[in-house]
Amino acid sequence: MLELDRIYHADTFEMLPQIDDGSIDLVVCDGPYGVTANKWDRISNIQEFNLKLISIFAAKLRDGGALYLFGKPDCIDFIDYRPFLNLRSKIVWYQPSRLAQGRINYTNNYDIICYFIKGDKPKTFDLNAIRVPQLVELEHRLRCERVPSVANGKYAKTRFNSNGKNPGDVWGDIKQLTYKSKELVNRDALNTIQKPEQLIERLVRASSREGDRVLDPFSGVGTCPVVCRRLGRHFIGIERDDWFFELAQKRLRELDDDLAGRLFQTWQEKSIARS
Repeated sequence: MLELDRIYHADTFEMLPQIDDGSIDLVVCDGPYGVTANKWDRISNIQEFNLKLISIFAAKLRDGGALYLFGKPDCIDFIDYRPFLNLRSKIVWYQPSRLAQGRINYTNNYDIICYFIKGDKPKTFDLNAIRVPQLVELEHRLRCERVPSVANGKYAKTRFNSNGKNPGDVWGDIKQLTYKSKELVNRDALNTIQKPEQLIERLVRASSREGDRVLDPFSGVGTCPVVCRRLGRHFIGIERDDWFFELAQKRLRELDDDLAGRLFQTWQEKSIARS
């Protein structure tokens, strides 16, 4: 079994066989999309590529473990993933501010995040950790709950929650990074490589708990490992590109320094309070 809590500088297909079967709780796979001219994105058939990944991840996941697979709208079209994992949702990550690319077609304003689980029931789905603000007034919601078809139907026990609601499968509340984003590690990583920490955090919070093992097979500049470290999850990251790997390592070091500083500050404050 690979050592936890580190990013491996290697090819993911060479490293994945070294991970024990049934040992991973969550996979966050933000790999090639097969749509750009970048060296790391040159995939001849993205559907076959993703099916290969899905079959490997299925073996590595525990029962009920989750996979979030990033891609464009056709990322799993025309392939049969059903022998391996159960597709629960296709999350639409909506970005209305993208520049218009087309003159004879509509601009693609969203990416897909395919949410799979191993088996019929998720091992973890922590809704309370990912609730978003309610957009419906309480009075209107209560009126809806009293409608006979709702009160006597499948969702009769669903109630208005003042802490927020389920984020659903269309996410427009998390924006892409921009050149002004403080967390952007390098302008060359914008959009194609680096995802917002808030986006990855929602996935990690929803489908894992503290102490769980998260696999990031295409770590890029280290967003998922950084989020896992901060949230108390173990991780295994894999990244082949030299430059991305170094940036990811730098982010982890900076996070560790920050966490150590905060821990020391807390210790000082408690010491002063006791004295």
